[in-house]
Amino acid sequence: MLATAVNTGARRVSYPLGINSKQGKRTISDKPILVIGATGKTGSRVAAKLDALGLFVRRGSRRSETPFDWEAPETWGPALSGVRAVYVTYFPDLAFPGGVEKVGALAGMAKEAGVERLVLLSGRGEHHAKLGEEAVRAAHHNATIVRSTWFAQNFSEGYLRDPILAGVLPMPGGAITDPIIDIDDVADVVVAALTEEGHGGEVYEVTGPRLMGWADMAEELSRAVGRPIQHVPISFEDFHANVAASGGDFVADVFTAIARETLDGRNEQVCDGVERALGRSPRDFTEFAVDAAKAGAWSEAA
Repeated sequence: MLATAVNTGARRVSYPLGINSKQGKRTISDKPILVIGATGKTGSRVAAKLDALGLFVRRGSRRSETPFDWEAPETWGPALSGVRAVYVTYFPDLAFPGGVEKVGALAGMAKEAGVERLVLLSGRGEHHAKLGEEAVRAAHHNATIVRSTWFAQNFSEGYLRDPILAGVLPMPGGAITDPIIDIDDVADVVVAALTEEGHGGEVYEVTGPRLMGWADMAEELSRAVGRPIQHVPISFEDFHANVAASGGDFVADVFTAIARETLDGRNEQVCDGVERALGRSPRDFTEFAVDAAKAGAWSEAA
């Protein structure tokens, strides 16, 4: 993407040319933007995109220069001090005990600290995620909710990468379909909400452009990778066992409950969150798969 630079007198700030987003106008400020979970899938992308715009980014993680730890509330105030906007992701998931209360408390602290904008990443169709949304919106007047569907990158850099390397896509839910989304689209919506006017109070339900079943995704991945990837339907009990083998029973209990909740047909519709926030269509799964394969996502050495 082409960019131009504006000299603010203190530093150079890059702005993209031809922004095709809701407002198309980014704010200039010397105050940093806090990205909580800056080492995660979405947080790392949001931080990188903000960096590319020449904006000041404060990375919030346990090992960052200004530490942030959900389990250590004493780190929240220093991390929020002096920032103008904050991106909030709760790890491992809002369904974990205490997650809803913590994001609500953080949103209230952000408001008291004078943080102008808050963007929360939420899960589509999840009961606890909805409670988290309500807690944040009650605590902060200018919160934006980005409610996301399933990430395409779960196949290329998540826990499903190894099965794809082995030629299988084991998932519960039967013939359920999902409008899977590219994480870069999620990150673009978040960056717009953090840096542009007009997004406060919005709920952006972000999805890909079409409904796909697990078998459809396996077929697309097969073409992109150049070898067969087979969808293997599994039970929720098997799903639980697979998660427990790597993450333990407690983690497996939570994620299996989320899978049972969301893979019941409630999310089988395409939504317009990307179009409303950015003024463009979301990226298709085929493009994601082809680009990820070219980048070596499924090579043994990756």
